[in-house]
Amino acid sequence: MKKLTLIVFIFILLCFSSSILYAQKSGFNGLYINLGNLYRLSHAKTRSISPENFTGEKGKGGMALEGTGARAARELGQGWKISPSIRIKPKEVFTLAEIKGPGAIQHIWMTPSGHWRFSILRIYWDGETEPSIEAPVGDFFACGWGKYAQVSSLPVCVNPGSGFNCYWVMPFRKSCKITMENLDEKQMTLYYQIDYTLTEVPEDAAYLHAQFRRSNPLPYKSVYTILDGVKGWGHYVGTYMAWGVNNNGWWGEGEIKFYIDGDKEFPTICGTGTEDYFCGSYGFTVNKKYQIFTTPYSGMPQVIIPDGLMQTQQRFGLYRWHIMDPIRFEKDLKVTIQALGWRSGGRYLPLQDDISSVAFWYQKEPHASFPKLPDKDYLEIR
Repeated sequence: MKKLTLIVFIFILLCFSSSILYAQKSGFNGLYINLGNLYRLSHAKTRSISPENFTGEKGKGGMALEGTGARAARELGQGWKISPSIRIKPKEVFTLAEIKGPGAIQHIWMTPSGHWRFSILRIYWDGETEPSIEAPVGDFFACGWGKYAQVSSLPVCVNPGSGFNCYWVMPFRKSCKITMENLDEKQMTLYYQIDYTLTEVPEDAAYLHAQFRRSNPLPYKSVYTILDGVKGWGHYVGTYMAWGVNNNGWWGEGEIKFYIDGDKEFPTICGTGTEDYFCGSYGFTVNKKYQIFTTPYSGMPQVIIPDGLMQTQQRFGLYRWHIMDPIRFEKDLKVTIQALGWRSGGRYLPLQDDISSVAFWYQKEPHASFPKLPDKDYLEIR
């Protein structure tokens, strides 16, 4: 017995020693930062791209001689906020950032003017010709109805008056390209800052993906598809939904379903109701009124109530981040949600609502092609 105990002790000691040696050898690359490791030093390089430094090069910020602030700084000269923003012409695609890796985007801040549904954010990894992230800017930042809503979550924060912030970690190995397309007939103004690190990327690091969809109206007795056609190995990390209700009464009886790795008719994960999936209960109501809420992992930060004149529909913005409970898949993934209300006789009513969504997931490349983004008229919020 003593001999067995000694053998077990030696085995544990060897495993512990090897893990320490591995940690010392691999070091801390500064890629994934949290309060638990914030004290650890690394040799990662911190860089930032903005209109005051379009390339993010070291020591090259604030050098502009012309820009949107040039007139205001005409008596002060170079270094005095000459290029704080950009203007994107109608139908123009502007490249916000081109970065050579390896590294990771760690924070994005921006304040887009104009119609947020008509400003399309795209991100390409490692020289891709098709984007891994494609969504209207408002929906990507959990403000899908074109109006400000305070969002206080871990990966996405929206602060007064239109401060969009994203903290999703986005690693890349060779390159990163970020663009903004202005679909509108009017010029838009954009202030932005993209904070990133240049460092080694672990072999098991996957790429962030985000895909927008809309159905308006949802066909009768159809389920809304949040995500489909995903092939490969990864995990699902979040859902944002802009839900416009076209009927009177409660709209959130529908179940969300995750079809994982070959599931056909029936899913592996089936929720119990829309408000349950978004971590609320009993219709999100307190004292017979909708209660907005925004928390680290879930929220309903936006409720738009009819005004009795031109604004006639109830609209809701909801998010659910699977940070502590990612949905893991190895081959494929499909995500759907039912739109259900109530009709006479205590029966469910399949709804024909205006529903939009952005699905967020990490996976190894290559990824399957996205459905074609709807045109400007179909994207428009009315």
